[in-house]
Amino acid sequence: MPSPSRTPVIVGIGLSDAPKAPHLDVRGHQAQALHRALEDSGLDKRDIDGFGSAEAFIPGVPASELPETIEYLGLDPRWIDGTYTGGSAYEFQLLHAERAIRDGSADVIALTYGSDLLTRMGRSLGTGYTRQPVSASQYEEPYGKTTVSSYAMAAMRHMHDYGTTSAQLAEIAVSTREYARHNPNAIYRDPITIDDVLSSRMVADPLHKLDCCAITDGGGAVIVTTAERARDLRKEPVSILGTAGRQTHWNVCQAPDLTTTAGATAGPEAFGRAGLTPADVDMAMLYDSFTITVLLLLESLGFVKPGEGGAFVEAGNLRLDGALPTNTDGGGMSSCHPGLRGIFLIIEAVRQLRGEAGAVQVPDCEVALAAGSGGWLSAIGVNILGRGVR
Repeated sequence: MPSPSRTPVIVGIGLSDAPKAPHLDVRGHQAQALHRALEDSGLDKRDIDGFGSAEAFIPGVPASELPETIEYLGLDPRWIDGTYTGGSAYEFQLLHAERAIRDGSADVIALTYGSDLLTRMGRSLGTGYTRQPVSASQYEEPYGKTTVSSYAMAAMRHMHDYGTTSAQLAEIAVSTREYARHNPNAIYRDPITIDDVLSSRMVADPLHKLDCCAITDGGGAVIVTTAERARDLRKEPVSILGTAGRQTHWNVCQAPDLTTTAGATAGPEAFGRAGLTPADVDMAMLYDSFTITVLLLLESLGFVKPGEGGAFVEAGNLRLDGALPTNTDGGGMSSCHPGLRGIFLIIEAVRQLRGEAGAVQVPDCEVALAAGSGGWLSAIGVNILGRGVR
């Protein structure tokens, strides 16, 4: 049985320059974020003996080059994780890191991410994006499937089944922008209204431009160690109370149900491990690639029943004075979305639990949830975090 002293805790977080940083490439973002996370924790780079990073999304950088990233960062890990599940990769990697700390596979684990997605768009002809192999999606793309159209199908189905409205989805974008106003590093900070969202260009019916995430540069780092080691460090640790992850499909044509996600199984599992329920969560960081993503995560994780998400967000419950303050850094729609946003969910949840969120600080924040969504509502990773050592 693992020793209580090996309770896994988060002790360091760091962000790289964002939302546009032409002076940094993919690995430069990781190096800068890791340096800042080490300063935040009080640890030295030589203390790191575990490392995780999701690089399969990076244009032109195959996942097999993860060892080169390790070399670039000057690390010497005995535990390595390159799990890639799209936007939920870091929720899955934190799940793995938690287990590795408990069983002694590593003592100090750093998870890093970096992307120059926005800057890279201007570095070559066209978008500068190196297309990945389409695999099974080749059977969908002849019919005009794009990323946004896949989510639009989910939104349309939810509207058909439950009467959800575009104005209700728009409230998600509006509340997220309200938080971004207080984030000096957010790409979009000007306030918007529901009418602004509804009058913005239609991208894929029923999703408008302001229902969609931003494209930015950015990177982040999270450092995990034992509760015993944390006693000597700078900041109050954050406990990893419960983690879980599930994947139901990858390509949208294989989705078993467009109105729910794998969070319907991953959520209860994570809450069960934490000994908590959705009612115990003080704030949430929910992947917001699109407004419908947030709505489906709210329902599938059990914060509301299926079909009740629209009314829940319409009542203002995602705002700071609402029942579930959500995406308090401004989210992927208004703050940053450099490709894989999962690590930023964890970082903002830690800030809230430490009481470091400034004007958007959730009062008496003791429990926070981060839920990443990868693929086309395909792979959901759930991390439930708590203040202090538990």
